[in-house]
This record gives sequence, structure tokens and C-alpha cells, in this order.
Amino acid sequence: MAAPPLKTDALIIGAGPAGLFQAFELGLREIAAHIVDALPFAGGQCVELYGDKPIYDIPALPRCTGRELTERLLEQLKPFAPAFHLDQLVSGVAPTEGGRFDVRTRAGLHFDCGAIVLAAGVGAFVPRTLKVAGLEAFEGRQLFHRAESIPAEALAGRQVLVSGATEQALAFATRLCEAVARGAPDAPARVTLIHRRDAFDATDATVAAFRGACGAGALHFIAGQPTGLQADGDRLTALTLLDATGASVTLPVDTVVVLQGLSPKLGPLADWGLALERRQVQVETAKFATSVPGLFAIGDVVHYPGKQRLILSAFHEATLAAAGVAGHLSPGDDGPLEYTTSSPRIHKLLGV
Repeated sequence: MAAPPLKTDALIIGAGPAGLFQAFELGLREIAAHIVDALPFAGGQCVELYGDKPIYDIPALPRCTGRELTERLLEQLKPFAPAFHLDQLVSGVAPTEGGRFDVRTRAGLHFDCGAIVLAAGVGAFVPRTLKVAGLEAFEGRQLFHRAESIPAEALAGRQVLVSGATEQALAFATRLCEAVARGAPDAPARVTLIHRRDAFDATDATVAAFRGACGAGALHFIAGQPTGLQADGDRLTALTLLDATGASVTLPVDTVVVLQGLSPKLGPLADWGLALERRQVQVETAKFATSVPGLFAIGDVVHYPGKQRLILSAFHEATLAAAGVAGHLSPGDDGPLEYTTSSPRIHKLLGV
């Protein structure tokens, strides 16, 4: 028998800064929320794309990184303890009786919610993949797209191929070489990094460490493009590359780690009946309601005249969307304006 759906007042799709602050604003109105995100951690692109890079335009914070901002938002959100469902890509949304929604994820989660706030940035961020026919069959065994998801047995004594020019790719490959130098028990036998050309999207320090490891012979680099694979039964044994000279190279591999960054995919949003303009969701700016009653949207995913794609703009949008959600759940009553400095009700909620 299938488990009953998770029932909640509101479902927030997206755990980036916009979604996290949205949960806080809903919490101030005593609206319970669950948060879903396609990434396996909170913070969205703020952590994934510029987790260690400085941000200078967050009010009252002269400087903070994407990771620090996420940590502060999670700390602010603690009194309301929303349920997080990470590494979950929403696959379907359907209206039900009474103005509620049936929401499902590809991994099998099922929600019954009174309102939805779409805070999915420019879409669900999914890893960029290698375009090699048949390679996806080795996902989770010999093929990985997140460094933190690799089991030790996929590295120890293995011929590891890292693909990518990102900060994460170079840093990960260099760390593996350091493990080899230390004689760590989970160290690979050989580490090779491939990218289509000898140019990288990483900090100077990371590139210098990478080139130093290559110069010492601990790390191998090939400028080339994968074109095919070789397998022995159900096991991947090699990739075929077209190198910079146009020659075909066969590279024996046990484990392939693809760290080519993330690609935003609008995905099933396009099938939800939302009014879209240039692949962005159209909203009215009083309550940030979409063309579907009960479905609201904030952040980089939305479009309206004068829209500024800034984190601080999303915080403002979340405040207005919270009022919209409240009015949808209790028609005609979106609640009075209360100040966190003086409201006894809010002070009780926040535990201050």
C-alpha cells in the first residue's frame, strides 16, 4: 500500500536564499512549510556556484560568501523547523479539490499542499553530463556527478578520471593526488583530468596547485573530448577520447567523476500551465501570484516589468508572496502587518 502524501500548508520548491527566506516569512504567519530542492544541500546556486565567493549587496552584511549567507538564513529559520527534502526533483504538480495541489518528485515523494511557492532560481540545477552514448548505465557504480557521493571503494586503487574545468574539478583531482602522496588507504592508483582545452574556470591558486601536481607527475592532464566507451560485460573499462591533435586515445578507467558544473533546467515547470515569458514565470507583483491560483513564484525564476535578478530583490518578493499564500489559504484574510520589534505573537514564535 502506498504511503499517504505528506500534508502541509505550503510547499516551497527551491532551497536557495529565496526559498529559505520564504519559509521564514511564512513561519512569521504561522504557515507550516516543507522545502524541496533538486540539489542534495540547502543554498541552491548560491552555494554551488559561488559558495566561497564574496557577495557585497546583502543589507547589513558588508561582505559574505554564498555559503555564509546560507548558514545565516538557516540559523534565522530554525524556530520554524521546516521539513527539508533534498536531492528531490519535482516531476509533477496537479491541482486537486478545494484549491490544493498534488505534488510528486522523481524519487517517489508525494505531497498534499494548500499552496506552492516556486523559488527555483533559473530552474532545477542538474549536473552537466558527458555526452557519451551508454555512459549513463554506469551511474552510481563507476560514474559520479558529485564528489561527496563517491564511495571509498570507487577510489581505492582505481584509475580515476575527472572531467571538468571547474574549481571543484581541479580541486578534487588535486586532493586525490595528495591522498596518493600520503599513502592513504582510499587513494587511487592513477588520477587523470580531462577537458577539451588547456584553460580552466578556477581561481589562480587552484590552477597553480593543479599545474604543480601535473608537473610533479602525480596528476595527468589530457586536453580532449570523449567520443565513446569500452566495457567488459556490465563494467566500464575505458573511454575513447579525441585529443587536441585529432588523434584517438583510449584511456583505461575504473571510475569517472564528472564535475563540469550545473545546468539549470526548467524541466516540468513548462508543463504546469504557468504563463511563461522567455522561459520565466509571469507574476503579478502585489502578491507574486502566477497564472495558476495558489501557485506563487519568487526569485530568478520570475519575470515582471522592472525585475532585478538580485538576492535582495527575492527577499522583498518573499515577503509579499507570504501575504499572498496567507490570503489563498484563508480567503479574504492575509493577516495584519506586524513588526518583529514589537509583536508579542512573533516574539513567542521566535523564542525571544
